[in-house]
Amino acid sequence: MLTATYTLVALSVEQASVRLSLQSFQQYVQANLRHQNSISLAQLQYACDCLNRLYQACHWRKVEIYLIPALRQATEQADRLLDELSTLNNAALDIVKAMQQRAGSMTVHTDEQVAQLCGSMDAFCAALLKRLEREERELFSIARSAICGDAWFSIANQFLLHDARVVETRRARAPVIELARVQPDAAEALVRFEPPELTLAGLPPPPRRESAPRRAAAD
Repeated sequence: MLTATYTLVALSVEQASVRLSLQSFQQYVQANLRHQNSISLAQLQYACDCLNRLYQACHWRKVEIYLIPALRQATEQADRLLDELSTLNNAALDIVKAMQQRAGSMTVHTDEQVAQLCGSMDAFCAALLKRLEREERELFSIARSAICGDAWFSIANQFLLHDARVVETRRARAPVIELARVQPDAAEALVRFEPPELTLAGLPPPPRRESAPRRAAAD
């Protein structure tokens, strides 16, 4: 069972990373959008981009790619739970699609529109957070008892190959800069330049805040 334990620990680490990203986005919505009278187009586009990134991060987890297919082959015990998890996933996807369809023409200039938009983003995060919680509390338990030792070994091996491919892909995409051929002024600029990497929570930095009107304080 050591292989099963290793595999589930690796999955839990991945779950924690995705959960942190979802919670980070929730905090961004609460701190930067919910108390505004309006939401700018840049903020709306950023929110749509974050929702898409978060959905894709959930969709391409090792749980989805490796564990769930193995569990479906091993037992029917988890079928009902998997259907319920799929429902949560589809609810989040519907929100992403709805916001993407409206982002090009949508204007958010009233308190009601802001509240509705923030409510949709909260519902998206809530659905995926609930899915993560149920996977860890229910799905992992079923998998531990239903999947045999050889299957766990196969899953763990797939994890290692997956991680190796990710590392190789990142290396291939990394830009190669020959500083020796760069002029001094340009070289100094390169040293000062900070690439737009993802934050620790896995999300790009938000757009600079505009001078959007805020709600007046209550009399």
